[in-house]
Amino acid sequence: MPICPLCNGFKNASFSCAQCGNLLEDSGRIIDYFDDYSAYMQIDDMKKIDGIQTTFQNNECGHLFYCPNCHNQEMKIIKE
Repeated sequence: MPICPLCNGFKNASFSCAQCGNLLEDSGRIIDYFDDYSAYMQIDDMKKIDGIQTTFQNNECGHLFYCPNCHNQEMKIIKE
């Protein structure tokens, strides 16, 4: 069973903001923001309805990244 290295703290990701170039902060899995209970649902089930075609089939995890400088939000796909 593949696991996300960011969700499990094995690695850190470093991305620059597309708008200002500042370092983005990882805000966690995008599926955790769907509703109050989504963080407690099965991850594979949530990947089937997350709106990203490849996350379930390609063992990927969509993460939300936030820029504290310009408040831009970006989604990045992390390989599990």
